[in-house]
Amino acid sequence: MIGRRSVLTHRVALAAAAVVVTAYGYAIRPAAAAEYVMKFGTATINETQHQYIKFYKEALEKASSGSIEVQIYPASQLGPIPREIEGVQLGTIQGYIGPVDFYVGLEPRYGVFSTPMLFRDEAHVAATIHDPEMQKIILEMVKPKRMIGLATLSIGVVDYAARSPLMRLSDFNGKKIRINGTALERAKMAKLGATGIAMPLSEVMPALSQGTNDLVKTVSVTNDTFLVSLAVVSQAWLDKLPPNLQKIVLDTGQAIQPTTQAWEIEFTKKLNDDWTNLGGQIHPLPAEDLAKMKTLLDSVGDEVTKDQAAVHDMLVKLRAVAAKH
Repeated sequence: MIGRRSVLTHRVALAAAAVVVTAYGYAIRPAAAAEYVMKFGTATINETQHQYIKFYKEALEKASSGSIEVQIYPASQLGPIPREIEGVQLGTIQGYIGPVDFYVGLEPRYGVFSTPMLFRDEAHVAATIHDPEMQKIILEMVKPKRMIGLATLSIGVVDYAARSPLMRLSDFNGKKIRINGTALERAKMAKLGATGIAMPLSEVMPALSQGTNDLVKTVSVTNDTFLVSLAVVSQAWLDKLPPNLQKIVLDTGQAIQPTTQAWEIEFTKKLNDDWTNLGGQIHPLPAEDLAKMKTLLDSVGDEVTKDQAAVHDMLVKLRAVAAKH
């Protein structure tokens, strides 16, 4: 499975090209030495999550009058996703942003956001997760895990690609497709006749070269699932700050959320052109295949969560909020 915003299909190529001219970790200090340093990591580069950290750095350093320096570490420079999240819990990494799928090991309720056929489009996702009721839930679910939620973002639709192009729904049969690793993703792949293989982004490119995943240039569009990202800050680190800076850290995370979401919308508009300019192909599945996919996948959410009361209740709540928008 490939999310356009996760640098997993055509964004892999775009990001790889950009790395040539983009410096990795940002550790440029403000004019005056900061009292506190915030290392902020993500697994991606040159896309919306990376941009969120850039906006955050600019806004937080200004709001804190230089008391806090934000250092930006994209492209898993601070380690694979599980290690980055663990670092935030321990306080060795102060901030992280990534898809909610990767928090499922700590809080299974985050898995419901990978339920297929839940959202109409990216605007619907953004409206749902930014609904005050839902956003409060999303941000607070990490609190028992020594993290504080900063912001949520809709970071795009999940697209698919394979060495043998997925031109029809039947072409999914027998494929090994990279997923983030939730039970809902695995169930979805099984319904399509494919096998979902979970791996961090840092392992994707080596897997491509070794043939572990059947991925290439033709991107198949189905709009069945969308990606939601969550930015968090370390509770252990936050507790060390004076109250006024604690408030600034959290308020800044929320303040730049609308700016980043708007940036994502504009960024999305360029993706198809950028991909085709690189020699890729965008292929929407035929209408009859999309109708069949909907029939196959509509029941996945309930089937997977029926024996997990808290997770199923979260799915019901998410559907109710989504229905408002």
